[in-house]
Amino acid sequence: MCGIVGYTGLRQAYPIIIKGLKRLEYRGYDSTGVALQNGQLKVYKKKGKVAELEEAIVGENLHANTGIGHTRWATHGEPSDRNAHPHQSASGKLAMIHNGIIENYAQLKNELVKKGYVFKSDTDTEVLLNFIEEIKLNNNCSLEEAVRVALKRVVGAYVILLLDADEPQTIIAARKGSPLVIGIGKGEHFLGSDASPMLEYTKEVVYVNDYELAIIRPDELILKNLGNEKLTPYVQKLDLELAAIEKGGYDHFMLKEIFEQPQTIYDCLRGRLDAHAGTITMSGIQQYAEQIVKANRIVMIACGTSWHAGLVAEYIFEELCRINVEVEYASEFRYRNPVINEGDIIIAISQSGETADTLVAIETAKAKGAIILGVVNVVGSSIARTSHGGAYTHAGPEIGVASTKAFTAQLAVLTMIALKIAHVKGSISEERYRLLLKELEEVPEKVAIALQQSEHIKQLAEKYKDATDFLYLGRGYNFPVALEGALKLKEISYIHAEGYPAAEMKHGPIALVDEKLPVVFVATKDAYHEKVVSNMQEIKARKGKVVSVITEGDTMSAELSVDTMVIPEADEIVAPMINVVPLQLLAYYIGVAKGLDVDKPRNLAKSVTVE
Repeated sequence: MCGIVGYTGLRQAYPIIIKGLKRLEYRGYDSTGVALQNGQLKVYKKKGKVAELEEAIVGENLHANTGIGHTRWATHGEPSDRNAHPHQSASGKLAMIHNGIIENYAQLKNELVKKGYVFKSDTDTEVLLNFIEEIKLNNNCSLEEAVRVALKRVVGAYVILLLDADEPQTIIAARKGSPLVIGIGKGEHFLGSDASPMLEYTKEVVYVNDYELAIIRPDELILKNLGNEKLTPYVQKLDLELAAIEKGGYDHFMLKEIFEQPQTIYDCLRGRLDAHAGTITMSGIQQYAEQIVKANRIVMIACGTSWHAGLVAEYIFEELCRINVEVEYASEFRYRNPVINEGDIIIAISQSGETADTLVAIETAKAKGAIILGVVNVVGSSIARTSHGGAYTHAGPEIGVASTKAFTAQLAVLTMIALKIAHVKGSISEERYRLLLKELEEVPEKVAIALQQSEHIKQLAEKYKDATDFLYLGRGYNFPVALEGALKLKEISYIHAEGYPAAEMKHGPIALVDEKLPVVFVATKDAYHEKVVSNMQEIKARKGKVVSVITEGDTMSAELSVDTMVIPEADEIVAPMINVVPLQLLAYYIGVAKGLDVDKPRNLAKSVTVE
């Protein structure tokens, strides 16, 4: 969840660390800190965003060639100066940053208190750090050895980076359950929660695996397991450009990412979909195609926006492939005792590929003999490596905390998988298959047309920004789109919003309807359209403000609506990728109109790598 950065080499560490932290602020921004080796170990930290730390330490001696930095999303201990990372050990000789949760910290803390340790923070991180120091002192061993011994006692998830005042050019790192990337330069190394902090310095990286420990010096990278066996680092080349993680003239990353969707969906389809030839090429799916065709069920596991993508995919797979599909919250699935049989297909959906609950859920299912397919955005991520096969979404880095382009890319991938399996199985006609390939191919162009509504939606945002509640309604494929629209509004504007199946409105939520309540209908033309129109009439009869996403030329829905957002006509299978775009823009512009930081909404972080 938190963002971590490290550097050791010949350059000045502080500017690299600060720039890296700014790129990782999407992971958390409750507090920030750096630790620098400049003859002695210096720690600077502060509640608030990276810019506030920068301002606070102007004039300090920040000269150093080795350092670590942290931007926090609070788990143990409220956001404050004293709970900010890095933490220093009791002796002051060690400094550590940590991403994750140490579940047995209370037990370890009690042991240390009995030995006379006094704690300056409320964090589990300070407990782990002092536990490591205690082992180091008691055993008269190296920091590397102390870390290895300590982590064998630790229960939970972690990435840790440590500095030792006695080893001024060395960073010790270890991971379990949270991501860590090491960038390899000439006489220098970079560390980060993802590759963005090192992108302008190197394209060669090593993704550290669970239960691995790294000793990093300017000219040396040693990788070991917790059994002290040396491992050969697997060096990969990054396929990312610096422009992908910069705003490119947009006011916010979120707006940039919304407007990138014609390109990102195209990139997702490119090289895979050939409507003219009637083919879908997906090697990570093809090798399991027969098992999927024969499967009794598919279970989709996800969290948040990715869960909504799974709900849309449930409708698509059942319609096209005639296979029973279940969509599960990973956070619930992992703690139940779910019935998983050998040969079940598990599709894990995650933008980051690091979502802790999803990762644990698929590991459990994998152990029971299920086939795991990952649909993730980040290359080399934990879910991608844990899965048997799957497909990347190729949406590029998503910096805005509220997911937009990742959602539409997930839908594009999942729709392609469904079409491919349906074609292999013969559960749809060749004619329908060809038509849907063409419809899918046209989605990027239609999304671009939907984005032309931007200025109109900006005006609607001004009109509705002071509403205290919203209701989002849809049927069929558009029901999950309504859920996603409500989630975006909650995340970005802090306005209470609910998404509901339109038909369920009469079973309770209609009691909320009055002349003040905006009710957003996803009312594009599909098999359910007449029913949705009836629901719109029911809201209008009770003086609710009907705001609707409608298909171009739909005069009936337009007449029932106070305001409309118009999109091009599309087959109901692919329409969710287009229908969601006006809802993304509405949430964005309402957030902006309320003067909020839409890229960094309160209490949220991009990648949830803790429980």
